[in-house]
Amino acid sequence: MSAPETRSRPWALWVPLVVFGAFVALFVWGLARTKDDTVRSRLVGQALPAFDLPAAIAERPGLKTADLKDGKPRLLNVFASWCIPCAAEAPQLQKLAAAGVSIDGVAIRDRREDLGVFLARYGNPYARIAADDLGKLQIAIGSSGVPETYVIDGRGVIRYQHIGDITPDDVALILGKLKEAAQ
Repeated sequence: MSAPETRSRPWALWVPLVVFGAFVALFVWGLARTKDDTVRSRLVGQALPAFDLPAAIAERPGLKTADLKDGKPRLLNVFASWCIPCAAEAPQLQKLAAAGVSIDGVAIRDRREDLGVFLARYGNPYARIAADDLGKLQIAIGSSGVPETYVIDGRGVIRYQHIGDITPDDVALILGKLKEAAQ
């Protein structure tokens, strides 16, 4: 009885082979496709949310939304003293500041004493440093971690988000994004 049933449905023998072939084709397509590591933020092109954060250290003022609407583009750097990649990007931030770039910092879940040690060791390129002890601004601007750097145009609009530390190879890109934001 099983032999006649198999003859009446010969396509049933091909179904597993077709399914297997589809999985192989999908796997090959996934390997052949070019990898895009770019994280696209939905906040690029949007105005910064309203905020008013206190100073993280005594030597620099805090930061509020109005400070980023002064008519000139600037960098907003989200960092922390406990962040190893933040220390690695410090020389690049110093180069950008030396080139005349205005940089404001937001210290995430940090202590004043630790920030003082960090800035003394790695330099302080910041015009203002705000304390975001609860990470509320970090979440509001779509930052997934530290460090992250944002190019903010003179109207307070996010024009570019750089995820991770700024490497020497990224300095030209950041300068270019600042130039675009000035237009």
